Amino acid sequence: MLSEYRVKRRPDRSGEPAEAHAPRNGPGDPETRFVIQRHAASGLHFDFRLEIDGVLVSWAVPKGPSTDSAEKRLATRTEDHPLAYLDFEGRIPAGQYGHGTVVVWDTGTFANLSDEDLVSGLHRGHLKFWLDGERLSGAYALTQIRTRGGDQNWLLVKVDDETVDPHSDLAHTGLESVLTGRTRRNL
Repeated sequence: MLSEYRVKRRPDRSGEPAEAHAPRNGPGDPETRFVIQRHAASGLHFDFRLEIDGVLVSWAVPKGPSTDSAEKRLATRTEDHPLAYLDFEGRIPAGQYGHGTVVVWDTGTFANLSDEDLVSGLHRGHLKFWLDGERLSGAYALTQIRTRGGDQNWLLVKVDDETVDPHSDLAHTGLESVLTGRTRRNL
């Protein structure tokens, strides 16, 4: 599952985690972990990562997550990452894949809201879950967009529930790490 991650990275040069923390929860546990990292690489985006089957299944979300159920955010599936990314922050040097700064923008647990397990939902192209994070809470859904050119594009949508806030713009106002308080400027 991490073979694509290993091919693209040189942890000895980049400072990125090489492998995983041991999974905290087993496959049948109702809550697993998530992290959203604010990543200033060639362009600013948010790396949305869900713990599924012992790895962090990952999407790049250019505009960041929204708390408005009327907004759909493009989420491009990227390679799985090791669980050590749950608390990774730092500066990836120029010349390395993903070079730029990474801070933990949000972290917490999530619960599957679907009738099927997370692995099956991922393969089917639809996940629905409840986030319980430092910044985000409530129900969200990721739905794969099927196209001829490939199936890496998904939509991240806030589900209409009691946590909807169409006036919040957390992606542009919450700039500091929820773990350390640092911003990309002081890494």
